[in-house]
Amino acid sequence: MSEDRNWLIAGFLGAVTVPGLTFGAGLPFVVSAGIGVAVFAGLLFLLAPRRVFEGIDVSAIGRSRLDLARKVLGDALPQVDRLDQVAKEIRKPDVKARVARLAVVARGILAGVEQDANRLAAVQRFLTYYLPQAGEIAARYPVLEQMSRPDAALVTQTEGVIAKLEDAFGHYKDSLLDSDLADLDVELRLIETAIRDDMGKR
Repeated sequence: MSEDRNWLIAGFLGAVTVPGLTFGAGLPFVVSAGIGVAVFAGLLFLLAPRRVFEGIDVSAIGRSRLDLARKVLGDALPQVDRLDQVAKEIRKPDVKARVARLAVVARGILAGVEQDANRLAAVQRFLTYYLPQAGEIAARYPVLEQMSRPDAALVTQTEGVIAKLEDAFGHYKDSLLDSDLADLDVELRLIETAIRDDMGKR
């Protein structure tokens, strides 16, 4: 759908460029038409959605791992958008805020994996299970709010699970960052030893 819209926008602007340049600027029709085609092609390029991991060095990670990460992130992004949309539909302020935070944390995790596809292993279960399940559960809450007499126990349970999901999302966010700190303790010990040895020589 977005690609069709991009073609329409680029086609419209490219088309109106031709008479504008021909009659407005007095350029020959052939020149105006050439510029119109260039405008059309340029807009298609600018409006084209950016691919995940675009421009990455494949040799640094491996094609199969990169393809897997691209597929997982491609499947996960609509789930994050869904959480954003559901948050807008929820009326209860604290539940609305929790679901909105789920979307923010999830988007941060996606960005972290896109920066380094090697991080995928740490959060793959989050992206393939917790994230879509969070969308399913959150989407039911506005339905409960629309009911005249919703089951109070079901409302409470749903709110409780959303709260637990917020904790789970935070856990996976930390797991993503933990992968960057894997060797920090070793590096700290080495630098401490080096400093102690060098200071002891004075």
